[in-house]
Amino acid sequence: MKRTTTGEVWVRRAKDIVWYAVAVLGAVVMLLPFVWMVSTSFKVENEIFSMPIRWFPKAATIDNYLRALEVVPILKCMLNTLIIAIPKIIGEVFVSALVAFGFARFRFKGRSFLFMVMLATMMLPYEVTMIPTFMAWSALGFSDSYVPLVLPAFCGSASFIFFLRMYFETVPRDYEEAAWIDGAKNLKVFWMIFVPLAKPALITISLWSFMGTWNDLLGQLIYIDSQPKYTIQLALASFSSMTGETLWGPLMAASFMALIPVIALLLYAQKYFMEGVKMGGVKG
Repeated sequence: MKRTTTGEVWVRRAKDIVWYAVAVLGAVVMLLPFVWMVSTSFKVENEIFSMPIRWFPKAATIDNYLRALEVVPILKCMLNTLIIAIPKIIGEVFVSALVAFGFARFRFKGRSFLFMVMLATMMLPYEVTMIPTFMAWSALGFSDSYVPLVLPAFCGSASFIFFLRMYFETVPRDYEEAAWIDGAKNLKVFWMIFVPLAKPALITISLWSFMGTWNDLLGQLIYIDSQPKYTIQLALASFSSMTGETLWGPLMAASFMALIPVIALLLYAQKYFMEGVKMGGVKG
């Protein structure tokens, strides 16, 4: 067995230190806009663009939050977003899991072709299908409605199906064969064995679905017109038009309030999220 010399140990440690330093620097750079947003939400107007940059307010104030709540019904907009997000998550997660189970555990004619066609749909940018899809929903009478934002989710998501298929393929076949011997049908095998085993992966794609819906501006902007139906992103996008000017303090306060549910959810489900991403990338 080759012995590690002192020089090799120091070289390895130096590399680790460099990588950690780069990671910390990258994290700081990524966090700076968030820190500025939170700090600005507590500043008075004349401190926001003061030079040199003042990262922390001299005297913190909550006036920006009170003003933001006067301009935008943030809680109502959050509720509207949840009305879209909750059924969309249920549809995307359940249908994607069911389709992924079929691709992972069954052998049928044309399986590989259908899977490749499904993956090919991921290469189509949303902007390519945006106009014909909008025209189709408008012709069906669903303009200014949440239906076009929710109903397509019940056809599944190609990226989620791909992710879950890799996850399901790691499950030993002994589990389902034992269930079949006991008389369980395929749907019962899926529900009683694969769903519990895939809990971290299902929570992971649920988080992705939630964040995608919560941060979606373009899709909601296309289909929602009336202000009482505004989601949180539409409210933030129209903040300046509601006030007649750009009030940076209240706008940053509203933006921070819009981020609180996402941050809380990520912190709560961080363990499952990390486990799901790790297991989803491991095969065999």
